[in-house]
Amino acid sequence: MELATIVDRLDEELRTDAYADLDVSANGLQVGSDSRSKSVDHVAFAVDAALETIQAAGEAGADLLVSHHGLSWGGIERVTGRTYDRLEALLEHDMALYVSHLPLDGHQELGNAAGVADVLGLEEREPFGEYGPEYIGQRGKVPKPYSPTELQATLEAELATGGQPIQVLEFGPEAVETVAIVTGSGVDWLDEALGVGADALVTGEGKQQVYHDAKEAGVHVVLAGHYATETFGVEALEGLAREWGLETTLLEAPTGL
Repeated sequence: MELATIVDRLDEELRTDAYADLDVSANGLQVGSDSRSKSVDHVAFAVDAALETIQAAGEAGADLLVSHHGLSWGGIERVTGRTYDRLEALLEHDMALYVSHLPLDGHQELGNAAGVADVLGLEEREPFGEYGPEYIGQRGKVPKPYSPTELQATLEAELATGGQPIQVLEFGPEAVETVAIVTGSGVDWLDEALGVGADALVTGEGKQQVYHDAKEAGVHVVLAGHYATETFGVEALEGLAREWGLETTLLEAPTGL
């Protein structure tokens, strides 16, 4: 399949253009030939476009790496150091790089928050996590109330935490019925979670002030790991690529963070 065809399909499915003025990540094709004749037979998928995953994708024979976190965050001023090493590895393997950051967070079926919601079995789902005119998360109701411990255990059983425990700031009700999710670094949406009546906000990593904010608001905050909460999107895209008849490789490089 032509690289341009894959890029067009991903851009359309993920609504990449809708996030163009919102996201500091340069979403879409970050590295690759503009030639529409460039052929892709094998696609690798990873959360991070790091040297480890780029080299692993090259060794697997991938023509394209699709990642959630890419190389360009507001532009590249100098091609030196780690940026040089990563670009060199991509070019050495003649491998293109496609990135989807906030569009993959916010996709209501294939996205990261949707994947966490699947783990929890959320029902009556709605978009959550306003980011300008778009959303980067999801909320819903659990089929039966969770205790904070049960919520933690359910996530730990399914998420790639790298062996690290999930931290729960237990300041909410004994029975968790409504959950809001923004993966990665999402504690800034605590007030929105309160506004929609959530008993718990599930995200990846925290900030100092969220402890007191959650305690005073009476809501649980679950810190399940940035990487661990953001594996679902690339896994879903891998399944999509297989449906298109492409050979795929899913690369795991859990950070425990």
